[in-house]
Amino acid sequence: MPLSYTANPRDAKAIRELPKRLSQGVTFVISRTKTSMPLGFLHLYVNGDVIQYDMLAVHPRHRGKQWGKMLMARGEAYGLSKSCTIARLFVDDGNDKAKRMYEKLGYVTVRYYPDVRCYEMMKILPTASS
Repeated sequence: MPLSYTANPRDAKAIRELPKRLSQGVTFVISRTKTSMPLGFLHLYVNGDVIQYDMLAVHPRHRGKQWGKMLMARGEAYGLSKSCTIARLFVDDGNDKAKRMYEKLGYVTVRYYPDVRCYEMMKILPTASS
């Protein structure tokens, strides 16, 4: 489970809802080989011209090795193939490493939601004419 203020990875309800969330949208999984254990995953939805990132998780032993960055690049490439012009995500307050990674990838904070302690971040995607 990705780090979240609103969901505990041991919460039975969150665990039950996870397969439903993953059955909708697109999920990319990264591993060293086709048969090795996954190192992380990215789940997203495409709504019109917007990529909505839902979950990004990298196994704790494999963080800091660019896997998250690679997954995000794959998500953007997928969105561009679907004519998306904007990428949007939410990151929990306190998840400073993730927020810094997203900022390095070009995402800017557009809003803070104090009730759920999350930042909304967006990025304008390059178009064929840019």
